[in-house]
Amino acid sequence: MLDLIKKKRNGGVHSPDEINEIIDGFVFGHIPDYQVAAWLMAVYFNGLNDQETAYLTDAMMRSGDLIDLSSIPGIKIDKHSTGGVGDKTTLVLGPLVAAAGVPIAKMSGRGLGHTGGTLDKLESIPGFNVDMTAEHFCDLVKKHGIAICSQNSRLVPADKKLYALRDVTGTVDNISLIASSVMSKKLACGADGIVIDLKIGDGAFIKTIEDASKLAEIMLATAKNMGRKLVAVVTDMEEPLGYAIGNSLEVIEAIHTLQGKGPDDLTELCLELGAQMMVLGGKADGAASAKKQLRALLENGKAFEKFVELVKIQGGNIQYALHTGHFKKATYKFEFKATFSGFVKHLNAMEIGLASVKLGAGRETKESAIDHSAGIELIKKVGDTIIEGDVLAVLHCNNEKLFVNALEHMQKAYTFSTEKPEETPLIKTIFA
Repeated sequence: MLDLIKKKRNGGVHSPDEINEIIDGFVFGHIPDYQVAAWLMAVYFNGLNDQETAYLTDAMMRSGDLIDLSSIPGIKIDKHSTGGVGDKTTLVLGPLVAAAGVPIAKMSGRGLGHTGGTLDKLESIPGFNVDMTAEHFCDLVKKHGIAICSQNSRLVPADKKLYALRDVTGTVDNISLIASSVMSKKLACGADGIVIDLKIGDGAFIKTIEDASKLAEIMLATAKNMGRKLVAVVTDMEEPLGYAIGNSLEVIEAIHTLQGKGPDDLTELCLELGAQMMVLGGKADGAASAKKQLRALLENGKAFEKFVELVKIQGGNIQYALHTGHFKKATYKFEFKATFSGFVKHLNAMEIGLASVKLGAGRETKESAIDHSAGIELIKKVGDTIIEGDVLAVLHCNNEKLFVNALEHMQKAYTFSTEKPEETPLIKTIFA
């Protein structure tokens, strides 16, 4: 392993056997965390070429069981987000698209750095179980059209271990590592088609449209080689998505969205991603007709009914879905107020995400516990008019001492102007 670390440190190119040696050794415990951390940092600085990325994806995918979804009728479509702040799209999108008749077999992850994790959010609902066998997972999708599970010890164990290690070693935002992480999970989970929500901006791991294009090309090539269909939708993550950041707060906002009462940006994104999933799933001829069908499912209550069904079949208390007042509230609240009159010019998603972590809503180390009731409720976003003293955001926490560190990030998050800023599109471009 020392030789392989030095090889990548010095800009060398790994063979398939070398990649397999690293992944197998890490998964089976023959190679310690600190050596893999050193290799990850070497990769971060020197990169992997397209072939190495494909080798890594394949090795990670084959590090555990491969789920066979062929027994499930229809075209199975999966969705993945590259990570953002306030990104609760899976909670809306899964039930919404499943209600449209597309089987959703979703394998999700936990919080990574300043971004939230779907599993952590779902576990805000008491009893909700994300750990299951591949057989049970498939059975749920067959019977109900949807299931969301975690990466258990048999499903892509290499990514589960690397995911946690990258989080605490500053090696998250590397295109090849992101691509191999995303594609290994999606390919192992057996979906016929994949829609990627590829986020760019302050709150994303990918900062520029150029890097997003490169990542999209790598994932498209990998999917094609593996005989799968893929669409990458590049979306804005300069400011948080929606108004809620934090686990139970985001579940509540997702429920409101499924009831047709959600924020405009979250609704727009779910309709766009859902439309692409429907087209891949053969349920619509084009995005326009797909969006029309999805809007109807939000309006007639079918999408929300599917969410309640999802909660029920995975052991969750459906009363939390039916009556969001059941969710535990944080003990303390702090109003973050404006010191300026004018307009919100910019809202830095990264700083908001870091503030939520300081409040207990995210993980600073892979051993950190999650406080499901902690988080941030945004009141003002980009373009909103403000008067000095207006509440910009409400911070939720169960330990008053944590507010101090969170406020340092909140003060960096908002910038103001005397003129209203120009609107920027949420959907940047689509690669297919």
